[in-house]
Amino acid sequence: MKIHIQGGTLIDPAAGTEQQQDIFIAAGKIAAIGNAPADFNADKTIDAQGLHVMPGLVDLSARLREPGYEHKATLESEMTAALAGGVTSLVCPPDTDPTLDEPGLVEMLKFRARNLNQAHVYPLGALTVGLKGQVITEMVELTEAGCIGFSQADVPVVDTQVLLRALQYAKTYGYTVWLRPVDAYLGKGGVAASGALASRLGLSGVPVSAETIALHTIFELVRVTGARVHLSHVSSAAGIALMRAAKAEGLPVSCDVTVNHVHLIDLDIGYFDAQFRLDPPLRQQRDREAIRAGLVDGTIDAICSDHTPVDDDEKLLPFAEATPGATGLELFLSLTVKWADEARVPLAKALNRITAAPAKVLELDAAGRIAVGGVADLCVFDRNAHWRVEPRALKSQGHNTPFLGYELPARVHATIVSGHVAFEQR
Repeated sequence: MKIHIQGGTLIDPAAGTEQQQDIFIAAGKIAAIGNAPADFNADKTIDAQGLHVMPGLVDLSARLREPGYEHKATLESEMTAALAGGVTSLVCPPDTDPTLDEPGLVEMLKFRARNLNQAHVYPLGALTVGLKGQVITEMVELTEAGCIGFSQADVPVVDTQVLLRALQYAKTYGYTVWLRPVDAYLGKGGVAASGALASRLGLSGVPVSAETIALHTIFELVRVTGARVHLSHVSSAAGIALMRAAKAEGLPVSCDVTVNHVHLIDLDIGYFDAQFRLDPPLRQQRDREAIRAGLVDGTIDAICSDHTPVDDDEKLLPFAEATPGATGLELFLSLTVKWADEARVPLAKALNRITAAPAKVLELDAAGRIAVGGVADLCVFDRNAHWRVEPRALKSQGHNTPFLGYELPARVHATIVSGHVAFEQR
């Protein structure tokens, strides 16, 4: 199909540019920018007057809940939610049921996603069998099946010897290991960030040291092995300071933060509101400010949605018993624009953290940028539109989010994946 996106303001976060230009799409790729190529006759024209056009969003953490948790969400519902949020590429953690530790399971997930012909799905394989932290998986076979890296999801590896061997294995083949920096014992049983609020509410706390001790261990193992490691969901000012020092040292590390932590702090929990039960837990205001500063100066590579659909029954429980998680795919763009507005960050720079920067983490040349000859993964959105976050407004099967009732900026008008219009606002 040939598509003409007419009159939109083109934002290229990789180049930091913003200008009004038409885009012409043919055979799944961007055929031209500005002027139409010779003999171009559009099958479909998208009127983007007053709208912005950007690369499709790249999300480094989105749980699709298949296989094993279809009562919480299905692949179809969450892929639809991704498109409604402008997300064209997403990374799926391995904590499914069964765990993504065998090639056949990865191939099945890739096959199902490919047949839906929607967003690109990039699975992470389990670093250890069953995520039990004891036996390293067959990384070569999992990579051949379609995995783009290896992760323990939210389960730390207790045995440092196992983690060392896993990093050596990954280094040998050039694989990236994704780790959540949390000490297995200091973080055990905690449901809120340690501090005055947790003490006042009587909630078990997760200290900052749970993150920093894990980071020290990981960085030392990176020094020993030279393996490339991506740190998922860094949440504290102290952790970000360690990341800054590690990058200055030249260690092959990158990191992301969740969009929830860009906006929220522990005080937002209020009176035991389980919508704010997240993992990692929300921390203090100084931590949020450090996160925002780290995004601006490049210490933090990317923002992820940390999309984790949770059904109502699991949220209608006392705070400490509620299941952590929140839907995020459809709020991803809006919350990033909200941050840009509040922090007075140039829009192109803010959008870089959800497009070009995460694509670089994934080493995807085809994603996160707009270039002639490149894959036509695009998001057309209304920068000035506002919408209210309500369950009925969400495509995801999971309707729980701490942002319920918020009025957010930016609304996706259309999402194009590999040159076809996968979503269009009606």
